[in-house]
Amino acid sequence: MIFTRWSAKLPGTQRRAAARSDRAAPGTPAVPPTAAPAPAPSAVPAAADGAPSAPTAATTTGSVPAARAEHPDPAPTQDRTPATLPPTVDALSVHDILGTIPALVAVVYGPEHRLAYVNGAYAAVFGPRPAGHPAREALPELAALGLLPLMDQVLRSGKPRTVKSRKVPGGDRTRDGYYTFTCTPIEVAASGPAPDPEVACVAPHKGVLVFGAEVTDQIESAERLRASEARQREAAVTLQRSLLPQELEQPDDLCVAATYQPGGTDAAVGGDWYDVITLGAGRTALVIGDVMGRGVRAAAVMGQLRTAVRAYARLDLPPHEVLQLLDGLAAEIDASQIATCVYAVHDPNEGRLVYSSAGHLPILVRDPDGTVHRAAEPTGPPLGTGGWLHTSGSVPLGPGSSAVLYTDGLVERRDKDIDHGVEALERAFAGAAGAPDIVCDRLLRSLGITATHDDDVAILVLQHPARTGHDAELFHNAALELHGGTEAAPRARAFASGVLASWRFPPELHDLGVLAASELVANSLQHGTPPMRLRLRRTDRRLIVEVTDGDDHLPRRRRAEPADEAGRGISIIATIASSWGSRRTPGGGKAVWCEFALPRG
Repeated sequence: MIFTRWSAKLPGTQRRAAARSDRAAPGTPAVPPTAAPAPAPSAVPAAADGAPSAPTAATTTGSVPAARAEHPDPAPTQDRTPATLPPTVDALSVHDILGTIPALVAVVYGPEHRLAYVNGAYAAVFGPRPAGHPAREALPELAALGLLPLMDQVLRSGKPRTVKSRKVPGGDRTRDGYYTFTCTPIEVAASGPAPDPEVACVAPHKGVLVFGAEVTDQIESAERLRASEARQREAAVTLQRSLLPQELEQPDDLCVAATYQPGGTDAAVGGDWYDVITLGAGRTALVIGDVMGRGVRAAAVMGQLRTAVRAYARLDLPPHEVLQLLDGLAAEIDASQIATCVYAVHDPNEGRLVYSSAGHLPILVRDPDGTVHRAAEPTGPPLGTGGWLHTSGSVPLGPGSSAVLYTDGLVERRDKDIDHGVEALERAFAGAAGAPDIVCDRLLRSLGITATHDDDVAILVLQHPARTGHDAELFHNAALELHGGTEAAPRARAFASGVLASWRFPPELHDLGVLAASELVANSLQHGTPPMRLRLRRTDRRLIVEVTDGDDHLPRRRRAEPADEAGRGISIIATIASSWGSRRTPGGGKAVWCEFALPRG
């Protein structure tokens, strides 16, 4: 098949030529819009090498006149010959148009997609291709790119199809290329000598024009951008993980586990964080928060807030006062960044979880019977907004109870209200049994959190186990109400001695415990006000001695001069105990405590 005997019939070409002839000036002789020369017998077969065919001396009339600025016409009435007019698109062959295009072009026809033409750019990439053969043989590269089924669809449906960013091996070239291929349906007409000279024999065939535009630079730019974003995300994730607790503190009375999962690979890391802080005297602070925003900046703000929370927690302040301090600090760190946070304190002596929330989602608590309920208000605005006084609330958390603190990535979905997510979490939490780390994993699975989830997720699960048998023998409480008078101190010493002896402490620890109880009671009798109470508590790891009274002035350690008759009690406590501290109690007054580590074994 000789390609010069074929042409691509573009819809509307004949109609536009006829219209131009009809619009010719009156008196102008009608000339056919296109006069193509008869193909020479020695024409190059099918332009297999991709080179355009030799220029044809087409004679055209009825075409668009040249611009006047380029072709001055001093004598408008002078006769023009068609040879003086520039050639139009109608006068150009497929070779003239497609042969100079830098994109890859191939023309095929028939159900087997027999090759009719490839341009020079196509031949430069894939080499010369034989005309007249099926595409599966003549164009194996299109089969390797998966375009043959697409060409079948185009031929059947008559609608163009496009595939993006197909990789083309470079071969002898310096690099591989990427091309976007568009397959467009066309009609290919075979023209030749007709039996009747006055009747043209035209046999139209359906074909496909394959057009490949190179997008290598765009693909490489996109890959560099993705690599840069991946490095930035990796740096943010590394920063955030380094700012999170590397190992959670494990309180004596609680079992705690937490998990953090960053968003999917296409999402920037957020500012979710959690923490567990032992406050002393058996009390534990639990924190979870979420800095709004993404990237390294959000992770950095999160790190500063987490550090501040730990510092404020050492003051042993009520939860709402901690959030009040954080609110002012968040505005100073970055006025454009706000964060949500829940700060809760568990006291095993009271069996309650005291908490305060700054715009965060509610804590979920599961009772020993399996009932799950949300911690009620109060909830204030997020940190960094200012102008709000936070308040504290409480929820029972006795032996056998559990609680979960979480960030919005666990329950928030784009197509659902967040309350539906919280309800789904309640149902999942009700049936999630096992250790805290197992509960974390089950909650992630139940809520459909995978590695491709589009938001960060942080979960903190705590359980107050109900101990029985040997474990229960390691946890004891004993308390004595103290009344003012000279007999209070002797009664306290006798009570402490009897309790510690019943707990079978070694003599050295027994004596230190009695001394600590005596000094704390003496300090309370001298500087405090009724009501007073002495509490002794043992866990599997420590002995706690605590005295409460009605005065809210906190003691401080000071250096006593040799002539001073008082002021040495707290110094003695700090010397003999593992740790000590004081705090104000919610109802007014204070508590002063000290701890002794129990010997292992």
